[in-house]
This record gives sequence, C-alpha cells and structure tokens, in this order.
Amino acid sequence: MKAGEFLRRVQRLARRSGVPAAFVASHGKGSHGTLYYGSRLTVVKDLKKELSESLLHSMCRQLGIEKHDLS
Repeated sequence: MKAGEFLRRVQRLARRSGVPAAFVASHGKGSHGTLYYGSRLTVVKDLKKELSESLLHSMCRQLGIEKHDLS
C-alpha cells in the first residue's frame, strides 16, 4: 500500500467513526508529514512511496487502529 492510499483510508475510517483526522504536511521534514487521528499521531513518509508491511503495522498501532479496519 502506498502512503497516499493509507492516508485516504484513514481519513475515510475517521469520517465513518466520527473521529477528527488531519494530515499536516508542514509538520514534518522533507517529504514527511504528520497524520493526526483523534488524540494520536503518526509520521507519514512521501505519499507516493510504498509502505513496508512492518511500517504499516507500526503506523496503525500508533494511531490505535487495526489494519483490517482500513479495508
């Protein structure tokens, strides 16, 4: 899954769940940005790059969501 797709899926999950979510590109260095999901956050790398399975798992854990919730 690419980082941009991950971002879209998290935002869709947030709308369904009623949780505020925002991506702030200026809160990161270079091509990185910060994704806020409720009171939690994670750093998202370049939106065009592929996310490794371990990184995807870590980002979901930081946001307090399950990977299967993103489908």
